[in-house]
Amino acid sequence: MAFGTQDDTDEVMNEINMTPLVDVMLVLLIIFIITVPVMKHSVNIDLPRASNEQQQVKPETVRLSVDAQGAYYLNDARITDDDLTPRLRAEAAREPQPDLHIRGDKAVRYERVAQAMAAAQQAGLRKIGFITEPKQ
Repeated sequence: MAFGTQDDTDEVMNEINMTPLVDVMLVLLIIFIITVPVMKHSVNIDLPRASNEQQQVKPETVRLSVDAQGAYYLNDARITDDDLTPRLRAEAAREPQPDLHIRGDKAVRYERVAQAMAAAQQAGLRKIGFITEPKQ
């Protein structure tokens, strides 16, 4: 047993191992060799300019009001019960189809509002909304 003697395996290594660095550089070189010809040999084309904004045509709204006595008003013009479905059918045939906003008086029977909704469905209107006033 030799105490105090230093074995050759305990020496500090003073050189950097260059093999991993060379491997990484070779991989990067191969990647660049493959990708550069693809980027260089593209066809030059003068593309036309166009706007990419969608043209949004806002559909009009049709207001159907039901007053406290149960009378119908289409766009503030009074109509009879018999005229309701044909007038709504004419509105449904327009392009783009308008939105139907139903305003019902709080004192009117729900039956009258339900009849208006059924007439709108029979006429083919697809977008029906209700107009209310917020509590104050």
